[in-house]
Amino acid sequence: MNNWLPWTTGSATIIAWFVIACGLAQTAVYLLQLVLAALALSRRPPVARATLLWRRYSDVAPPVALVVPAYNEEMNVVESVRSLLSLEYPAYEVIVVNDGSRDATLDRLKEAYQLQLVTRPYEEALSHAPIRGIYASQFSNRLFVVDKENGGKADAQNAGINVSRAPLFCVIDADSILEPDALLRAVHPFVDDPVRTIAVGGTIRIANGSEVSGGRVSNVRLPRKLLPLLQIVEYLRAFLMARLAWSRINSLMLVSGAFGLFRRREAVEVGGFTKGSMGEDLDFVVKLHRHMRDNRRDYRIEFIPEPVCWTEAPESLDVLGRQRARWQRGSLEVFFRYRSMLFNPRYGRIGFLGFGHILLVDVIGPVIEVLGYILMPAFWLLGILAVDYLLAFTALVFTYGVFISVMSLILEEAELRRFPRARDLVILTLAAILENFGYRQLNNYWRLKGMWQYARGGTGWGEMTRKGFAKQAK
Repeated sequence: MNNWLPWTTGSATIIAWFVIACGLAQTAVYLLQLVLAALALSRRPPVARATLLWRRYSDVAPPVALVVPAYNEEMNVVESVRSLLSLEYPAYEVIVVNDGSRDATLDRLKEAYQLQLVTRPYEEALSHAPIRGIYASQFSNRLFVVDKENGGKADAQNAGINVSRAPLFCVIDADSILEPDALLRAVHPFVDDPVRTIAVGGTIRIANGSEVSGGRVSNVRLPRKLLPLLQIVEYLRAFLMARLAWSRINSLMLVSGAFGLFRRREAVEVGGFTKGSMGEDLDFVVKLHRHMRDNRRDYRIEFIPEPVCWTEAPESLDVLGRQRARWQRGSLEVFFRYRSMLFNPRYGRIGFLGFGHILLVDVIGPVIEVLGYILMPAFWLLGILAVDYLLAFTALVFTYGVFISVMSLILEEAELRRFPRARDLVILTLAAILENFGYRQLNNYWRLKGMWQYARGGTGWGEMTRKGFAKQAK
């Protein structure tokens, strides 16, 4: 017994220090993201008005094809397409890809936009499930609907890329609404640096609680339910702070599948989106990085905070849990599929910083954080960990979490100012504090669940139930 106790104490100390070291490493990463995001915002010119953007870019903006994969989206697809048809952009087309929906998605589109079957030649550059028909709208010459057999989101995106004819394409979820000037704002890196820019991402915002009319978010309001409110703070931290920071050092690893603008040529060169992938957006951007680095081509993948895409967030724990577990499976899938890039000098900062961040935050992060919550108090109760270490660990986790969330909110308000009422800012500040006490731990549970599903070979997306924008407007 006397021999066993020193070994236990020594092992517990090593584990405790390992958990603390990983926590400090994540803390350093978040602090670096915050500093880089603040520097990027401080050096950005003032946000231009839409009329100025039009005068500056309308004559030189390249044509864009909006690719909208839709599967069982009858609740939102008509409103989403309406918003896309009202964008302030000189030359674009909307290609909705109905991926074998089992609900009335196609019927809603036929009814709302007077669709008729047409013959439209297209290039078979990427493989995808068979196309059953292509429809054009009598209501708008910009709108085309591709009806195809079910093959998954990535497969539908590949079909849309094939049918598109523009040099740029923009992938948008069918449950999303773009602000009228979003495309014009997102395209300007392609205009300013047309040779090097191959992808641009924008900000994703949560529309729950806001009023939607005429295909636009007409009145920004906070959701009344706690779960989407906490997700607003989470999205501010993920989209504004983290992605702006990584974009600044040209190490952006993710352009959200809800809203991303890409050059078609490079998309075809890498074989399009990987079919069956749980994280098709992350996978696609990593493929672009690898392709450009392997071919020693200078390039940029940027994040622009001003173009905003509104989406509907889950309002139930079951739906949100399935979503986060799937996101975790996607991260692990991409990490291990391209693991040869990790710390590989050939891939420069992408291999060291980009993949290092995925390793620290997505691969070992959830395990380490949950171990910290369980083992640190357990070691203290067993008397093998001093109370000073326990208090220091607890203070670090919660105080720093609150600090990062509140600072992300401050950066958002300084840059985008999407919440005009002071009351909304107070509520969001309280939510930024509250999310660290329960919601963050619940997210780690869902991520561990996703890791377990990945280890067992799980591939299902799960049912994503939505209310729909129309109901929110009422």
